[in-house]
Amino acid sequence: MFDIGFSELCLIGLVSLLVIGPERLPKVARLAGFWLGKTRTMVAAVKEEIKLELQAEEMRQIFKEQSGLEDVQQMLDETSDTLKSTLAPQSDNSEQNEPKNRS
Repeated sequence: MFDIGFSELCLIGLVSLLVIGPERLPKVARLAGFWLGKTRTMVAAVKEEIKLELQAEEMRQIFKEQSGLEDVQQMLDETSDTLKSTLAPQSDNSEQNEPKNRS
């Protein structure tokens, strides 16, 4: 994320020692570390929440696609039933005509 090397960290430490002073530097460093830790924890929590929301959205999308497939399956079943009901009377008529033709 940040490209800070060892020399930059030493320079920051030296400037902060000169500006803050040797008595208050440990206290300020602890406070800065505390807030840095809190910030990292907060960022991690936000990342996790975003990840969960994205997963939930993906699941909603999958369920939506599945419901679309169920509609297609229902249409296929209805078409199949219609074809069966249409072909059934025709097969009954052809069976009745066959014995007459043989006689």
